[in-house]
Order: sequence, then C-alpha cells, then structure tokens
Amino acid sequence: MRASPAEKPGVQAPADLRERGPIFVVGNSRSGTTMVGRVLGQHPEVFTLGEIHFFEQLWSAPDGERSISRSEAVSLAARLLCIQRDGYLNQGRRERFYGEAERLLASLRPRDLFPAKIFEAFLVSEAEKNGKTVPCDQTPRNVFYIGEILALYPEARVISMVRDPRDVLLSQKRKWKRRFLGADDIPFREAVRSWANYHPIVISKLWNASTRAAGRHADDPRVHLLRFEDLVNDPECAIRQVCEFAGLSFEENMLHVPQVGSSSGLDHPEQRGINRDRAGSWKRGGLSSTEIYLCQKISGGPMRRFGYLLLTPCRPNATRLFASLVSFPAKLVFALLLNLGRMRNIQETIKRRLS
Repeated sequence: MRASPAEKPGVQAPADLRERGPIFVVGNSRSGTTMVGRVLGQHPEVFTLGEIHFFEQLWSAPDGERSISRSEAVSLAARLLCIQRDGYLNQGRRERFYGEAERLLASLRPRDLFPAKIFEAFLVSEAEKNGKTVPCDQTPRNVFYIGEILALYPEARVISMVRDPRDVLLSQKRKWKRRFLGADDIPFREAVRSWANYHPIVISKLWNASTRAAGRHADDPRVHLLRFEDLVNDPECAIRQVCEFAGLSFEENMLHVPQVGSSSGLDHPEQRGINRDRAGSWKRGGLSSTEIYLCQKISGGPMRRFGYLLLTPCRPNATRLFASLVSFPAKLVFALLLNLGRMRNIQETIKRRLS
C-alpha cells in the first residue's frame, strides 16, 4: 500500500521519475488533501494552487480534446484565473482577467486551444509567476478523474489520500462550522450547503466511491497512496516517501505548516507542524452510535482493505436508524440540487460515483 512506484509488483516505473509534471492531490473530501497541498507548497520548487475544480465543473469526458474558439478559450482562461485569485467560493467577474487570459493564451499555438491544454498552461504559468517550477492542484474530487489526468498529462504525479471514513464522517458533519472557526472567507451560503449535504449514508457511500475510483489506478507508478493516519503519526517518513515519489528533495521546513483547516477546533496559524490529534478524532465523540453503525455497515469492506479496524458491533438507536433510512432519498436529492452548479455534466458526475 505504501510501496514506492519502482517496488510495485508487475509494474515498470518510468525511466525518469524526476521529469517535471504537475502534481495532483486527490481523495475524498476531508481526507487531508489541503494539508498535503500545504506541505508540498512549502517546497522551494512547488507552487500549490487553491481548489480549482477544473475537472467535473469546467471539463468533462465528452469534451475530450475538443478544440474551442478563441473567445471560449479566453473565457475559460479568465475563469481559471478568477478562481485562483478570488478563491473558488468567492469568485467575482471573470471579465477582470481577460487581459491576463489573453497573455496566457499567447503561449499556445492555435491548434492547442482545447480545455485540457489551456488548464495545463494555466498551471505552469501560475507556478512560474510565483518563482516555482512544479504546480500542484489540490482539488479532492479529481479522484474521480485520475485516469483522464494521467492520459492528458503523462508526466503528472497523483497523490491519492485516504482517511478513516469515521473521521471523514465526523469532519463532514462539522464542516459547516469552519466559517466560525477561523475560515471567515467562507460565504454563509457555503456553510448552509455543507450543513445540508451531511447525511451518514451519503457520506459513507461517497467514501466508498472515491476509494473505488482511486483503487482502479493503484498499480500505476504515477499514483501514490497516502493514508492520512500515516501522515499525522509519522510526518517525516510519509513526506519523505511523497518527495521520493514526486522526484523532489525532502526539505525539513515542509513539515512546518500552520495548524488550520480543522472542523473540530479553532485555527491556530501561529502554531506550526502536523497535529497528531487529527487522527482518530471520532473516538473522542461527535458521532452517534447510529452514525458509526451505518458507516461501518456501508464501508466495512473497503475499511478493512485500507487497514481500518472495525469496533466491536455497536448498537444503533432504532429511532435514529429508521429516521436515517427514511430521510436518505430526500437528503440525497436535496444535496444533488445544491451541487448542480458544480457539475458540467450531471449524468457523468453521477455515473462516476456509482461505478
């Protein structure tokens, strides 16, 4: 599970793992993708962007390598710049970035005006503007697009995060509170969306879907699996392995990241380092016996494969269990409606999570 690319049986590693391609940190939401992106961003060669959400929202498989018009290309490049400058949750008018978008597109040949190529040029450009050579995208849901990422960008490296689904469940349950724990840049509407999105069955099934998606590429030498628990329990060992995988030198200061982003407590940007208390938070409370029961029932098989042990069977509350089962369909539809704006192709999005 933690083997380096060259050690994976039956797979031949690329001739030169140090070839510079973009890094993608992917995984189920609340699995540590932001933390790993922040760690990599401390490296002198890596620039970590915000969550761009290019795949799924701005690109879908039917687009393929479809060429687009110059005006469409400018609009797409401006949208990418707007997301990076303003933040995904606080995007303003993309027209403000048309001039910068034109300059970005000047580096591309007319025949290269298709979305994936524009995205690549955007990533490289942002890294260069910040004096770095390796761009890093930390959008979690790219886990459902690993195959396309590797096909479009053969030199890319993918770090696939996985975390105990019970901790994911607890973090998702509390995610709406991030706005009041130091992340005051999160709009109120996003806090409401996060609150409405939570349901133990929905979150557990999404965790299953993301681990299935990542598992399809487990033997690809360009994909590195990283358990959140391994990262927080032995940060130096885990990050040394990540650096070796990505062809980067290990830098001590990579571990000195601010302790922010938790849904369980206030941000402490003045405190540096990886907080070991982030692993196993669910054991200290916050989930009902019914939520734990549902998570273990739904995700038990994949949990065992990733080394997450089940507790002795917990007894769910009959009333809460019935309420969860009855509310599941309605909550699923409600969550889908709230997330329509984040999907370019609804049918494809649903299919990827069900396959």
